[in-house]
Amino acid sequence: MIGRDELHGVLVPVVTPFLPSGELDLASYTRYVEKLAEHHINGLIINGTTGEAPTVRWDEVVQLTRATQQILKEKQRSIPVIIGTGTNDTLTTVQRTEQAAALGADAVLVVVPYYSKPSQEGIIEHFRRVTEVGVPVIAYEIPARTGVRLTMHTAKTIMEMEGVIGMKDSSDGLDLVTELTRQDAGAVLCGDDLYYHAKLSQGASGGILASANLYTDIFIEVHDLVQKGRVMEGKRSFDRVVPLIRKLFQEPNPAPIKWVLANQGLIASDHLRLPMTRISQPLQNELAQLLIGIEAAQN
Repeated sequence: MIGRDELHGVLVPVVTPFLPSGELDLASYTRYVEKLAEHHINGLIINGTTGEAPTVRWDEVVQLTRATQQILKEKQRSIPVIIGTGTNDTLTTVQRTEQAAALGADAVLVVVPYYSKPSQEGIIEHFRRVTEVGVPVIAYEIPARTGVRLTMHTAKTIMEMEGVIGMKDSSDGLDLVTELTRQDAGAVLCGDDLYYHAKLSQGASGGILASANLYTDIFIEVHDLVQKGRVMEGKRSFDRVVPLIRKLFQEPNPAPIKWVLANQGLIASDHLRLPMTRISQPLQNELAQLLIGIEAAQN
């Protein structure tokens, strides 16, 4: 398990590779995670948005978790494994958190309950019940997907709960990270990839970044430079991947990332489960040209 002081740096939310038949592709997953484990990342997130959590069965989460733990053991890497357990039902979220704890998860990622649009009091109680399980909790604020936005009071109340080690901030702005870090409320991780450098500059301790599946070392470099006070150097480094980030979110995540990973041969197929679909041909062409430019600049 991990504590607040260990929640920093770049954490990568993994994709879930599928065969063209729609079944889990564990061979691709192993090859892909082995590659990620070569980088100095500070966490792997299983069953997040990037992992297509809404269409992944819990027995598949178990398989992915065990495969990840085995890969890290063989690679002799002590990268924290974090499992997404949040749903819009408190009972199910608690049960999944208990199951994640039994699997040996180092922490769980719990999204603000979506669709139901609960009251702020209901959201607070939801997280309070989850923390009673005893596994470290990272709260996940993403109003664009949940349909409800945390007030500053609610966010701070959640952060102060025993067992909550931090928050993934995908609130599409700087207000939340600025205020939480001003009040020293705990570890805040950027979840909006385009805001990564800006949120680090406002005190975020790191990021859970879908884009960091690609050119992972650049995202690590940005974090390290900002932490050393070399903010403008960090911005120049971050600017190298900003055009890529824009393209990766031009169509719904994780379809563009899966296409790139398949194009690079790290996963066998860019297949997604409906209602998610593959990216358009125009975006494929644009990404291909952009990647050639980044590779040229790297060399």
